[in-house]
Amino acid sequence: MAVVSKNHPVPDLVRIRRALLSVSDKSGLVDFARGLAAAGVELVSTGGTRTALEKAGLAVRDVSDLTAFPEIMDGRVKTLHPGVHGGLLAIRDDSEHRAAMEEHAIAEIDLAVVNLYPFEETVAGGADSATTIENIDIGGPAMIRASAKNHAYVTILTDPEDYARVLAALETHDGAIPLALRRELAALAFARTAAYDAAVSGWFAGELGLEAPRHRAFGGRLIDVMRYGENPHQAAAFYATGENRPGVATATLLQGKQLSYNNINDTDAAFELVSEFDPSVAACAIIKHANPCGVAAGDSLVDAYRRALECDQTSAFGGIIALNRPLDAETATEIVKIFTEVIIAPDASDEARAILSSKKNLRLMTTGGLADPRQPGITVKTVAGGLLVQGRDNGIVLPEDFKVVTKRAPDARELADLAFAFRVAKHVKSNAIVYVLNGATVGIGAGQMSRVDSARIAARKAVDAAEALGLDAPLTRGSVVASDAFFPFADGLLSAIEAGATAVIQPGGSMRDQDVIDAADAAGVAMVFTGMRHFRH
Repeated sequence: MAVVSKNHPVPDLVRIRRALLSVSDKSGLVDFARGLAAAGVELVSTGGTRTALEKAGLAVRDVSDLTAFPEIMDGRVKTLHPGVHGGLLAIRDDSEHRAAMEEHAIAEIDLAVVNLYPFEETVAGGADSATTIENIDIGGPAMIRASAKNHAYVTILTDPEDYARVLAALETHDGAIPLALRRELAALAFARTAAYDAAVSGWFAGELGLEAPRHRAFGGRLIDVMRYGENPHQAAAFYATGENRPGVATATLLQGKQLSYNNINDTDAAFELVSEFDPSVAACAIIKHANPCGVAAGDSLVDAYRRALECDQTSAFGGIIALNRPLDAETATEIVKIFTEVIIAPDASDEARAILSSKKNLRLMTTGGLADPRQPGITVKTVAGGLLVQGRDNGIVLPEDFKVVTKRAPDARELADLAFAFRVAKHVKSNAIVYVLNGATVGIGAGQMSRVDSARIAARKAVDAAEALGLDAPLTRGSVVASDAFFPFADGLLSAIEAGATAVIQPGGSMRDQDVIDAADAAGVAMVFTGMRHFRH
């Protein structure tokens, strides 16, 4: 049964006479506290926050002055006390609340400045379980929620970014904070504790190996408000989850304007794909609409880029380029010859940055490393009234795990290309067909409702590429082909054979596998099964 409100009128302006400051992140703290003191606000603080303020020469009372109780248990218990929470939660215009405050000598707290133990940073840093648990804040969230609930009378600050706004409001309103700002800060506060609790519960679920906990929460911190979403009529924003994974959310933007929603989606797809390839061999992926239009390895980065571009020069225009090595000057010189939206790489040389600087609209992002394709994680998709949550597709099948199912086994070159093709197919929207020759894609068919159509489209693109390159025949001749899922009938395989493929890699598992194997044997084509499907939708 819901708690009944007494419906007291809410004041617009509330004067700030006393502030409680208890922060883990002390950036901007001293200057902010000086501003409060100059406005005549009494400062009350705890532990390290109080020490920092005193060292700065500010007059500050210890929270134990309010509680008449010392800080105990290594600081675990210091603000969980009626002397604090009564001062935060009391309805000032309620006579019963006022009487309780007077009876128990509870002082009003008008402003709470609280941010939390760095739990997310502790997890991201790879701390052990005991350290992680010690960094779960208890008193902080309690004070934040109490203050936010009672925003009719209390202002709550959880982020140093808002310090200046509060000082400005105090100056404008003669030492008071207006209701509109208190409400806004309360909303921010509840969002912060929600994200914090989501991080804690998510960590616990991971520690316990809970794939489907009874309740699931997700939180993030705003990185950017987009101009619009996937389309101009859709609002959008970009949030960081705190996951310690190199990629678009953690990258540094070295040049260029803000990335759009579609840029971010495509850049993530590009970098996740190129991270599949160890930097001991240079690799490049070119992405358009979250699908690769060219992927290649090479003797050098520029070689890998040129080979990736040859797969589909038309689609690469205005695309996203991801590299598995630091961008060098030679590669940068080649890339700027066509229009590119984003380049993302582990790093970039000064010479490369200078070359790209002439292209003001080209975004250059560096990540500091590659994403680990084996790292576990989760993906989330919204559906009407719910969320679909699954583990990240971190499956990798090595050549030694391939099962040869045909009379002919692939030769060494085919085997290397099959492994390459299957890694690329993992990042192509289903139904996916990928032709590869000598470590480079030569035809990609993506997102078709029928697998045979994907095979035909990939082959057709290879024909177009051959014409653009002035070749006598498409590079699918003598190539290998990968399918992200099994061939339900032999027709898809026959299309690939017709295009010139000599070896095939697929998961297997169809009721008609034998029909497909027989068709391969009849054509003298080698085929391996992986036992792992890579649907992507």
